[in-house]
Amino acid sequence: MRKLLLLSLIVLVGFVFIARLFYLQVYNEDPYSLYEDNAIRKVFDYPKRGYIFDRHGRLLVANQPSYDVMFIPREVKPLDTLEFCNLLKITKEDFIKFYEKAYRYSPRLPSVFIPQLSRMEYAVLQEKIRKYEGFYIQKRSLRDYQTTIGANVLGDIGEVNNYIIENDPYYKSGDLIGKQGVELSYEEVLRGVKGIKFIQKDRFNRDIGPYKDKVYDTLPQPGKDITITIDSELQKYGELLMRHKHGGIIAIEPSSGEIISMVSAPSYNPNLLVGRQRSRNFSKLYTDTIAKPLFDRSLKAQYAPGSPFKVLSALIGLQEKVVTTEDQFTCRHGYYLGNRRLTGCHSHASPLSMNQGIAQSCNAYFVNVYRRIIDKYDKAADGMDVWSNHVKSFGLGDYLGYDLKIGNKGRIPDGAFYDKWYGKNRWSSTYNISNAIGQGEVETTPIQLANMVAAIANRGYYYTPHIIKNIEGEPIDEKYTTKNHTTIDKEHFEPVVQGMFDVYNTGTAYSLQVPGIEICGKTGTAENFMKIDGKHVQLTDHSIFVAFAPKDNPKIAIAVFVENGYWGSRFAGRIASLMIEKYIKGEVSMTSMENWILTHSLENEYAKPYSGKEFGINRQSALQVIDKITKDTVVNPTTTRTSTFNQ
Repeated sequence: MRKLLLLSLIVLVGFVFIARLFYLQVYNEDPYSLYEDNAIRKVFDYPKRGYIFDRHGRLLVANQPSYDVMFIPREVKPLDTLEFCNLLKITKEDFIKFYEKAYRYSPRLPSVFIPQLSRMEYAVLQEKIRKYEGFYIQKRSLRDYQTTIGANVLGDIGEVNNYIIENDPYYKSGDLIGKQGVELSYEEVLRGVKGIKFIQKDRFNRDIGPYKDKVYDTLPQPGKDITITIDSELQKYGELLMRHKHGGIIAIEPSSGEIISMVSAPSYNPNLLVGRQRSRNFSKLYTDTIAKPLFDRSLKAQYAPGSPFKVLSALIGLQEKVVTTEDQFTCRHGYYLGNRRLTGCHSHASPLSMNQGIAQSCNAYFVNVYRRIIDKYDKAADGMDVWSNHVKSFGLGDYLGYDLKIGNKGRIPDGAFYDKWYGKNRWSSTYNISNAIGQGEVETTPIQLANMVAAIANRGYYYTPHIIKNIEGEPIDEKYTTKNHTTIDKEHFEPVVQGMFDVYNTGTAYSLQVPGIEICGKTGTAENFMKIDGKHVQLTDHSIFVAFAPKDNPKIAIAVFVENGYWGSRFAGRIASLMIEKYIKGEVSMTSMENWILTHSLENEYAKPYSGKEFGINRQSALQVIDKITKDTVVNPTTTRTSTFNQ
């Protein structure tokens, strides 16, 4: 019996093994197990990446062929290393480094040895690749930028890092992915889906043909073409006007929320980040801490908005019924509390009503309105919360929800913000009057300010700004076609719009009028402070301008920031007027204004802190100034900031 039992167990175990092997080799239909099978080589077939077009159908981004040298570390046999390195124009040290990096990733899986060979390099290597066992050439496509502009909009593609590989099973070592801009935001749409071929190998590790007659092979699915909202001609013109200047321009179509121009300056040619020189060029751009070409100022730079912010004080004052359009306030070259001047102002007629206050950009007028808003409530914190909520309804103080992956929230303070600094019920409206004129603790990004202007142009609502206009075969997200309403009633917008119209007719932008176009705008000069070696240092003011046109049925809303640009109408105002005329008319008639902008550089302003002589600081601190040039330091509200000129 024991012999029979032992024999039965042996037969049973043998049967189980045979059945399992039969199942795995004949009936197992799970193609994913093939990825772990060492007897099968996997060859990925990369799809064509989707093209990118501008709003008028102009091709901006296409594809070009590229060739990667791939290898499987454990299959590499002894080879003439010197010859191989000479073919690829690398050193023996590079060879060892690439091999060890891939081996650490996986000795069994394919890795990129040398990416993105040119056609000529590929032609030379193709004839000899068979000599080097374990190596093979894989064809894929790289981006071919049909333009030299819009680098911050279009973005680029680059090799995936370990974090992406570990968190997204779609990507393997050496795969390319969108890194910035539209390429990043619409990666899943543009990339398509990889195809794959399974190649059977024999016991000598040689390819013997397709696995199971290609039953598990898949064809690549090409990426979808997309149309973005950018007008490439306007974008090109904006980048030309911002040459030798630092700052950002955002132009939005108010009736749709479509971003028609998004300029960040300084910029760079997107073709620099294509091919084998990508890594070297990226390093140069990344380490340029003076110009910061990779820093998208249009979306990320946070600035004090200056005088354009005053129009919100007017709207909130009307909504809260603390001021009428006829109420007048006196200005004695600034706002006084008793005998103490809390904020200065430039020369203009006095007293002023709301229309004149906006047109002449009077600081005293808007401080009075601001104080009435806060002081309407028994507690300053409650008034501050009401003011803050109204401001935030214009999209300020938070991410706007646009379809680009980067940005900053800006800052709109509320009651809790000042309770934290001063203590509960231990402060009043006089502690933060700089907020009234877009200074103080208020910070905005260019896109937020452009969106604010679009909401005013629409008389009380805005569409979430977005860069996508059309995806091949797909609708765009409905949130981009849904109105976002502000907390201000529609009837309060007309007097403010008229005031912005008079900024061009009789006010601070009188010299910037565009023939044949009714423009509503607002100049702005934002003080620019830095804390250096413990000292509060004032640098040259930022130039800011916002506008929309035409006055009725507006087609464009724009915000322009020019760092260290002196005052609003000097640089930003001129650029805004030229951009508006270019977009609406298709050409520019104000050639003298255009020539002035093109021939005036601010590079000397940005170079000033390099020596540190102007501020009595050392070179290291001066470099810190340059490094922080686009960031306003968080100011301790216990120190009152005053403005002597804020138009």
